[in-house]
Amino acid sequence: MRVFFDRELDTVATFWRIYRRDGAALAFTSHDRDLSFGGLRHLAAPGMIPAAIRLTAELANDSAEVQGALNHESIREAELAAGLFDEAAIEIGAVDWTSLDHHTLYTGQIGRIEDDSTQFAAELQSTKSLLEQDLVPRTSPTCRAEFCGRGCGLSAVRFTSLQVLAGIDLEANRVRFAGLDGEAHVDGRLRFMEGPQTGVAFGIIDAADDWLVLNRPLVDGTPVGARAELREGCDHTITTCADRFGNAANFRGEPFLPGNDLLARYGQP
Repeated sequence: MRVFFDRELDTVATFWRIYRRDGAALAFTSHDRDLSFGGLRHLAAPGMIPAAIRLTAELANDSAEVQGALNHESIREAELAAGLFDEAAIEIGAVDWTSLDHHTLYTGQIGRIEDDSTQFAAELQSTKSLLEQDLVPRTSPTCRAEFCGRGCGLSAVRFTSLQVLAGIDLEANRVRFAGLDGEAHVDGRLRFMEGPQTGVAFGIIDAADDWLVLNRPLVDGTPVGARAELREGCDHTITTCADRFGNAANFRGEPFLPGNDLLARYGQP
């Protein structure tokens, strides 16, 4: 195997690969020309640089960061804002640009992304970050289970439907599905099955008739008539769980447990 940096002058560049959740794979290199290896063409992106990579034998999360300019045709500000790079898998490594011998140094996924319209910085999370999750549930007045997920007990198929997009309003960040009960889908989820944001999960934060307001920006290009997967929503209160879904037996919360404000409460007439 190629040993990097074992000589005074070395022909080494860095590379990184991004595997988005919508199926797109992007690859870049800090070299001044494109390099093809490992089945991918790595585009020359000298303005994008990996920051220091921290690897340890400890259980703490290994940290890394990538910084770059928002001028590469594959990294657009609108796509970052639209969430196309959220939770994307990433690989960072070193490559010999003469022999194309390469070695992956870091694997993980993209966490927080910050941009100021001229450049972006992406915080990367290694697989070790899963070890930092708190497995002990905290008491809460609302249900901690994901709707139709583990602990909820309700069928996702029952509350999920395929709809056809009837209208889109980019300025108001909302979409329309003819004849849809919008109120039932507040706090729900939408995923387009066609268009530039295929596979991206949108949260539904408000509704007016059959218009749904989404929690992240829409990008231009999703056509009217596109198919979308819609799942109804739940506000995670015991009233909704019992009255609307008849699922109080599976409620994962403590709605009647006194909270920290117990001493500040007063009787109601």
